[in-house]
Amino acid sequence: MAFFNSEKQSDIEKRVDEVSLHNINSSHEATSIQEYDTGYRSTHRTLKSRTLHLIAMGGSIGTGLFVTISTGLLYGGPLGLLLAFLIWTGIIFIVTASIGEMVCYLPVSSPFIQMAGRCVDEAFEVIVGFNYFIMISVYIPFEITAVNGMIHYWRDDYSPAISFCIQIFIYTMLNLFAVKYFGESEFYLSIGKVILAIGLIFFTFVTMVGGNPQHDAFGFRYWKHPGPLVETLTTGSMGQFHGFMAALNKACFTIVGPEYLAMVAGEAGQETRKVLAGTFRTVFYRLTVFYILGALSVGILVPSNDKTLTLLASSGSTSNGSYSPYIIAMNNLNIKVLPHIVNVLCVSSAFSAGNSYVYCSSRSLYAISQRGFAPKFLQYCTKTGVPVFCVGVAFLFSLLSLLQLGDSAAKVLNWIVNLCTGAQILNYFFMCITYLGFFYACEAQGVDRKAFRYTSWFQPYLAYFAMVIIGCMVGALGYTVFMPGSWSVENFLTYYLMVLLDLVIFVAYKLIKRTKRVRSAEADLITGLEEVEMHEQAYLESVEQKGQHPGSLKQRIMDWVF
Repeated sequence: MAFFNSEKQSDIEKRVDEVSLHNINSSHEATSIQEYDTGYRSTHRTLKSRTLHLIAMGGSIGTGLFVTISTGLLYGGPLGLLLAFLIWTGIIFIVTASIGEMVCYLPVSSPFIQMAGRCVDEAFEVIVGFNYFIMISVYIPFEITAVNGMIHYWRDDYSPAISFCIQIFIYTMLNLFAVKYFGESEFYLSIGKVILAIGLIFFTFVTMVGGNPQHDAFGFRYWKHPGPLVETLTTGSMGQFHGFMAALNKACFTIVGPEYLAMVAGEAGQETRKVLAGTFRTVFYRLTVFYILGALSVGILVPSNDKTLTLLASSGSTSNGSYSPYIIAMNNLNIKVLPHIVNVLCVSSAFSAGNSYVYCSSRSLYAISQRGFAPKFLQYCTKTGVPVFCVGVAFLFSLLSLLQLGDSAAKVLNWIVNLCTGAQILNYFFMCITYLGFFYACEAQGVDRKAFRYTSWFQPYLAYFAMVIIGCMVGALGYTVFMPGSWSVENFLTYYLMVLLDLVIFVAYKLIKRTKRVRSAEADLITGLEEVEMHEQAYLESVEQKGQHPGSLKQRIMDWVF
């Protein structure tokens, strides 16, 4: 209750009691609360500070940044790619800062899903949860097949089933035994991704000033020829606009981050809110370094009309390691050995992304079940805090990668993956709505946001701005389908089926359950807060018992290392 103004204290406490009583009597909340009293175990807060910081830096780095970013260069040119990444990086920063404030206040399991029901509408929570769960689950087989494609850089005289089964087994084992093993694996894999991202930026600078076997100081040559922008679909300025929009589409699916760090909040250990606040504060720097400088580097290293690039794109081998702009540049400069090292790190990066998707898939399903929107047995956790049945469902999704073994089945897999690409952007749109509900709930209940561990700026105006831009992007995802002679039912469904499906689920749930929009003054901002405070207090007491000061330099170093 420390966040509430004193003059409204008694009124707030009365409303909290009313909200708590209502939650206990409501069916879906009763499920969530009673699980702690009926013998069900819950997830554990065992992720350490150092793990969360590395997840914050490396969790959003995947195949898109190192490999498929070439698509943005091919269709948008170096300037189109850079502008697209600048714009979308700014939007994602706003979303991350907004959702970070909410997560750092109440770091419960899948907070942006739970808070959607608490602060907006129960029907809205249903579509937020299932939209995210379906999206993140379908990306598991995508990353599995991407890893296999990168291995083809060296050889392809083997059955893809070998790499598929090995990855599925490792993912399942890392996520099945204990969250600390997932955390440790992501810690080291994220180190590799961060080193690769920073190393490639330095590689770009060194080679562009002449530090390459050909001693060619090419600088910004490719910005002049073939030019900063590419004409796509048509000629002239309209063709350049289409090229920019293609690059912006690629940026939308490459630049990610807020949902991943939010998903691990429910299992963040130590001083949970303080640690999470520190990780969210690094967002601006990692977005700038990894994405903006990364997009600039790609436009410097490779011409948009590179023969290898266009050949691989036309053949559909965009997940092949050879499609990476960095590997293309190294081969063009006759650099030996380094392309193999980069591809190894690209493989580990894609592997890490798949590992993260298994985790996020299981935890989102766990949160959905806790809230009463999925079967109750999915809430069962092992002694080490793993929702084992939820991991099992993620395992079933990973088996979809085996569809790649057959030509006709591979088309089905690609269609399934493409079907859910729009769900990713829609997820950010939902996050903005959820934050606005949280913001107005805090305002109505007298919650002092200035006392939060992490506070975003210029709210709620930035959240409204991001929501409008993202909403426009959702509508523009498949705009080319509506161009003369371009109509295709399959392409239309690829971009908009998830939007239509979410609308149908929302309306159906509203009609069946007769749910109402949550009034700001009655939103539940309390449930789960006591558990977080008790955990933090227990951690501080354990540190003091060991004769260590929680704020000392020694303790901070020990927390990060161990």
